[in-house]
Amino acid sequence: MKTVIITGAGGNLGTAVVKKFLDSGYRVIGADAHVPSLKTGNPNFESVQVDLSNESEAKAFVGSCISKYKTIEAGLLLVGGFTMGDIGNTSADDLKKQFTLNFETAYNMARPLFTHMMENNFGRLIFVGARPALDSIAGKNMIAYSLSKSLVLKLAELLNAAAKGKNVAATVFVASTIDTPQNRASMPDANPDNWVKASQIAELMEIICSEKGSPLRETVLKVYNNS
Repeated sequence: MKTVIITGAGGNLGTAVVKKFLDSGYRVIGADAHVPSLKTGNPNFESVQVDLSNESEAKAFVGSCISKYKTIEAGLLLVGGFTMGDIGNTSADDLKKQFTLNFETAYNMARPLFTHMMENNFGRLIFVGARPALDSIAGKNMIAYSLSKSLVLKLAELLNAAAKGKNVAATVFVASTIDTPQNRASMPDANPDNWVKASQIAELMEIICSEKGSPLRETVLKVYNNS
């Protein structure tokens, strides 16, 4: 049984990803900053409260998972958050908050996981990017968010370069609008049929971590549907 760590497990995307991986026969360790409320009833699910913005805490968490299960085959690093603001409305403090939420939480997990995976010559890291980090027109009014997500994309590039020739790969998922209750409430005039469902993203993430996805390297997946 493969063991995977899923951060942000209590969020809209995290909940769908946890369900998909459990249904597919994985052992799942779900991490969240708050007391995890996700109840799966599945004996292969373990929930852990951890502050991933704290490097020492994140490293200790990964170390405890490795000690307990010996091998971590995949890390799905889903923690993140969004804020609006063009450059005139974005302070250095705003930047720091988004960097911490979107980049540091990913980096603090990726660092020990990548080291572990390189030692084992196997592993998959999945990051969540953002369309505004790829499209300057879309990102000009989301300066802090776009910059923080651009670091996530660059981190995946650097890890893939370091893992060249190894069976270790980093993949970045770049989604358009995800169909969530919050997005429906904030955009009542939009057509959610054009959006991406969390369950669809979860399906693709499981493929990346399965044998079907084994040939993929240096992958950036644009999951846009029709939006």
